[in-house]
Amino acid sequence: MAVVGAGAAGALVAIQLCEAAARRRTPLELVLIDPAGEAGRGTAYATEDPRHRLNVPVGGMSCYPDDPGHFLRWLCRHGEPTVTAGDFATRYRYGAYLADTLGQAIIRAQGVVAVRRLRTKAVGCAWPSVGGAVLDLADGTSVSADAVVLATGPTAGTAGWAPEALRGEDRFIDRPWAPGALDAVREGDGDVLLVGAGLTAVDLALTLDRPGRTVHALSRSGSLPRPHAVAPLPPVPPPPGLSGLPLPRLRTAVRRHLLAALREHGDWRPALDGLRSVTVGLWQGLSEDERAEFLGRDATAWNVHRHRMAPATAEALGRARAARRLRVHAGRVASVRRLGAADADGGRLDGARFDVGLADGRSLRVSWVVDCTGPGLRADGSGDPLWGGLLAAGFAVPGPLGIGVATEDGRLRDAEGRAERPLFTLGAPRRGELWETTAIPELRVQARAVAEALLAPLSGPASTARRRPADQFGLPLSTHAAAAAAYRSGLARVVTVRAGAAEAFTRAVELDPGFALGHAALALLGHECGVEVDTQRALADARRSAAERGDDRERSFVDVVARRVGAGDGDTALMDHLGRHPGDALALSAAVPTIAFSGVSDLDGALARRLLESTAAAYDGHWFHTSLLSFLHQEEGRFEEAGDLARQALAAEPASGHAVHALAHVHYESGAHRAGRDWLDEWLTGQGRGAVHRAHFSWHAALHELALDDPAAVRRRWFAQLAPARVRGVRALIDSGSLLWRARMTRNWTGRVPVDDVLSAVARDMVERPATAFTALHGAFALTAAGDLPALRRLRAHTAQADPVQREVVAPLCEALEAVLEERWSVAVRQLRGVLPALPRVGGSAAQREVVEETLLYALVAAGHCDSARRVLEQRLDRRSSPLDRRRLADLPA
Repeated sequence: MAVVGAGAAGALVAIQLCEAAARRRTPLELVLIDPAGEAGRGTAYATEDPRHRLNVPVGGMSCYPDDPGHFLRWLCRHGEPTVTAGDFATRYRYGAYLADTLGQAIIRAQGVVAVRRLRTKAVGCAWPSVGGAVLDLADGTSVSADAVVLATGPTAGTAGWAPEALRGEDRFIDRPWAPGALDAVREGDGDVLLVGAGLTAVDLALTLDRPGRTVHALSRSGSLPRPHAVAPLPPVPPPPGLSGLPLPRLRTAVRRHLLAALREHGDWRPALDGLRSVTVGLWQGLSEDERAEFLGRDATAWNVHRHRMAPATAEALGRARAARRLRVHAGRVASVRRLGAADADGGRLDGARFDVGLADGRSLRVSWVVDCTGPGLRADGSGDPLWGGLLAAGFAVPGPLGIGVATEDGRLRDAEGRAERPLFTLGAPRRGELWETTAIPELRVQARAVAEALLAPLSGPASTARRRPADQFGLPLSTHAAAAAAYRSGLARVVTVRAGAAEAFTRAVELDPGFALGHAALALLGHECGVEVDTQRALADARRSAAERGDDRERSFVDVVARRVGAGDGDTALMDHLGRHPGDALALSAAVPTIAFSGVSDLDGALARRLLESTAAAYDGHWFHTSLLSFLHQEEGRFEEAGDLARQALAAEPASGHAVHALAHVHYESGAHRAGRDWLDEWLTGQGRGAVHRAHFSWHAALHELALDDPAAVRRRWFAQLAPARVRGVRALIDSGSLLWRARMTRNWTGRVPVDDVLSAVARDMVERPATAFTALHGAFALTAAGDLPALRRLRAHTAQADPVQREVVAPLCEALEAVLEERWSVAVRQLRGVLPALPRVGGSAAQREVVEETLLYALVAAGHCDSARRVLEQRLDRRSSPLDRRRLADLPA
């Protein structure tokens, strides 16, 4: 397959081809033909001027239609950690993103896709009656291909407005984006005329602006592109009934839509942005005459308002206009006369070379004239030998109104109206058919569709004859044996709660990029366990792979993960999935809140018991299921049964982290603090050395030492096993941070606690914009321990807009902790009491959620509510022995 052009459109097609072919294990030879030094940049993203910014925010510029945050995350990983989706990156930076994404796709597809890059230009395309295409190249060679994608970008402008006297002048720049074209203008003297006032003129006005020079921008309307809003509002959906309206009525309806948004929101932009999803349909619903009328009457206003500039760009232009260094004129060029000595005013020309006469009689004296009218619309008028040859041979025909070419879903129509050859195009050549087709959000959708159409004939139906490998619980896997072995290794590490699961799943998808379960497992670990993977990217890969060759169980599990990662509302889907696939151990791990995952938020004791009972037959006494059952029994207060089940599971698998965790809770809740601490220490130095959540088991040991009221032991444990030098990421927040706060609340840590070290070991987003309610709860306590009231308020604002559990439980908790920091003790007591009944929805264990009760006890004493504190302590001592609680009870005033 040959892709002609390696700018944005060509790079997007190549990315999709590489990744889809790798997922499907479809061998492919891909040839990229483009003379540029680096793929991905093209004309648009080659400029190195940092003032040239994208005219679409970062959040809308992902390469992938199903992963809108990809570019944002790339920027964060490449030196811009504070960038937001609403920022406007430089165009050069975006070119680097395209090039890097393409490079990564090529690397991941090695062994399946062979990529060649030819740094030359395609000048002709023949299609013999037998075989595929033959592309003639500018270097005299040729390339044969079974299929061709013409990703040539916009056609070159013709500067048809320019008078004959201007053509051929060395100070007339008709290709301003050509390498080095503006060097002389930047370095030379005199004023500049930009003919055209669109986004090209905006960029060049910034580039050529300097003190002592006036840059003139001339267009028929005299209108510059409108700026984006500094704080944009979400799109307003278009009114119903627009489709099929004749142009006059459509024009009126759209104006009413814009005015309604202006009245309601104070801004017309959300209404125009809301039209984006229907623009193509509206354009295609117009007759040829109506389209022509639109081009003559409405297109300028549409482009001015639709294709906007970044707020920072608008601000810079505003300063230049205020200083009279930029002047914008309405009109058109009528004549150009070269100035001579006789035209000197007082013996001086001030460097002027041309006298440009305008149609209204005005004139401008300038030293340089630059064509900024943009690309041409007609493929047959571009002078490109490739397109000219295709049109002449009848392999392509002009599109509507002669704009671009005619296609059928991107496949070129020939002179007989057929679209049979595997000859595709995308982007600007389809403008006559689609109108809006040149921006990245449109290009990426077209690129995926082209890749699908190219690969469809090569991807046969999934084979059902060959027996599929299975996981260790007998469920089949849609992959080959090597990737299945890696997946089994990862699953074994998840169910034993041991390190290395992410590495094993990563190996599985490296061996088979189309293995949906491997990608979904990585997304789940990234979302809930803080594993350093690109969660959204893994989820997008899982969805694509499941759609292409996943079975019902795999598609269902991917949907569960997508819901949990996306809106945080995957609990119902997870329970339904387990009802149909009870032997899915990874799903069961995610559902039961033990240690690896946060679990189903509303999984109370009765529901958890029914879940484990309904899945028991699928495991037939397997130690993994027994471990989960042990943990459930201790949550129900059935400590003797829980202990017996945990020991039974450990006898079968001594490394079972779930069983160890259950037994740690049994020791704690039954008051066996010394025995529990000693047993945990022995396990940590033996089987526990490979535990992925080793810090959490250390936290349990420290919890015993807190209960024993041994502050020296707590400090030793924290610095030896829980300090950030040993624990980072989400475990530092959940275990190390929460222990410090509990030690402070129980007066087992005097002076300032070293929580700042904990926060420095955790990504700021994880603290202030957490993905789960469980993480959010622990972030709130860490920020409270640090005394960071502004950050705690930012977390409250985030949780108030997040999933239901964060909104209804964590946001009120943040408000209560704000009262703690401000020493409004009675308010803190009231709010903490209000939060307590809903805490199980957050997930985790009762011992972890007990941090809220510890804070309540501290607030009760500080507020002088000693009788209430006494009742809480007496109830706790009724449940379990605790030297700490006995001491606190004795310290309470009568």
